[in-house]
Amino acid sequence: MFYAPSFWFKTFEKVLEDVPDTSIEESCENAVVVFYHAEETDVDRRSNVITKFVKNVKWLAGKFKTKNLVLHSFNHLSTSKAPADFTGNLTAEVKERLTQAGFTVVETPFGYLNEWKIHVAGDSLAKVFKEL
Repeated sequence: MFYAPSFWFKTFEKVLEDVPDTSIEESCENAVVVFYHAEETDVDRRSNVITKFVKNVKWLAGKFKTKNLVLHSFNHLSTSKAPADFTGNLTAEVKERLTQAGFTVVETPFGYLNEWKIHVAGDSLAKVFKEL
């Protein structure tokens, strides 16, 4: 997770056949940017993973007094990968819970490679790794 005074992304290439076609370019300011990855073991721990995911995001957002979030699937974080449909559904539930908690949530398109630019703040808490 990163605290980013600015974040920009643009869809680049679709990599999953069963996701909708889309072309998006968007930017966010004063946001917690979460690069996430679901692993095979997360399938059996779904509820716990969602709870910890939401809790960790809220914690970091609170440190920077922001309600702006960016969720970015980054399945390069591990060699273990959960099925794409599991990860997509898990992320949808996380996004719903965070939205219900008053956050503005931007999600880079799942199943796409994206270009992005990120300005990460210098504070030590602006760069946090959490394993769920």
